[in-house]
Amino acid sequence: MKRQDNWFEHALRRTGWQPQRQMIALATLGFFISLILGALYLSQVVSDATTHRHLTALIEERDELERSNEQLRVDIARFKSVPRLQERAISLGFTVAESGQIEYLVVPGYIPQRVDTVAPIVTEEQDRPLYDETFTGWLQQQWDAVFGGD
Repeated sequence: MKRQDNWFEHALRRTGWQPQRQMIALATLGFFISLILGALYLSQVVSDATTHRHLTALIEERDELERSNEQLRVDIARFKSVPRLQERAISLGFTVAESGQIEYLVVPGYIPQRVDTVAPIVTEEQDRPLYDETFTGWLQQQWDAVFGGD
């Protein structure tokens, strides 16, 4: 055991690797590792801050667009109001029609008070194939198809 310790000390002395140099090398290595980790951390923080700032700007833009859309809806509702439409019609030269000026058009076959339906309701039973296949029947068909049974 003593001989191995002597060999190790002899090897360290021979290379000139002294404990003071080891400490300086380890401290320098620790400093550079700390510097690299700090730079990585700062890089991540800057990236997060930039993303947050961009996200905040996008949220503010979205809110502004929503306010603008609501204002446009208010303007459209105001322009579609009956008094506004009547005022616009008068400015274009239209007048209120009196009962003598109204002409009615009679269309043969037109029923004004009908029940609204999307499609005619068919009450007749259409000829449809009856589906009565079971799993075992299907399995038997597959077996027959593969192995050529009757």
